[in-house]
Amino acid sequence: MKITLKRAFENDCERIHTMQKSAFQKLLDKYHDYDTNPASESLETIKSKMQQNCTEYFFIMLEEKEIGVARIVTIDNSTRRISPIFVLPEYQNKGYAQTAMKLLEKMHTDTCVWRLETIKQEEKLCYLYEKLDYIPTGEETQIKDGMTIVYYEKIFRTDNT
Repeated sequence: MKITLKRAFENDCERIHTMQKSAFQKLLDKYHDYDTNPASESLETIKSKMQQNCTEYFFIMLEEKEIGVARIVTIDNSTRRISPIFVLPEYQNKGYAQTAMKLLEKMHTDTCVWRLETIKQEEKLCYLYEKLDYIPTGEETQIKDGMTIVYYEKIFRTDNT
């Protein structure tokens, strides 16, 4: 089964919202972080992000089925941030997010630095990013007792460095 990326547009926001709520609900139930969890994000917020010039949304496709979403934010000419990336619960733990991240990196070959963040206590998520050569920056933000956000980055060397 082949994973591809398909660009999402403003008319896709409702589907993205529904998928995002489904993908992040388990973490919302576990941590009760209503201020930061994407499952709490409103449709209006997603629409607003979609309209930003620095934002691109992509559906993660398994053959012809939309199984997840990735949002890419361009910070500057050589830096991008993934926020969020998710796969629907029934498709998790099958390597699809890993493949999607590799495709995003190949799609944006001008990017020297990729950034993302996740919940430090979610070992599977940290393992996924570290397996893809993302390195903790050392920066952390405690959201609440038992929940800390850890920041990662992946640096690609150019021929000039």
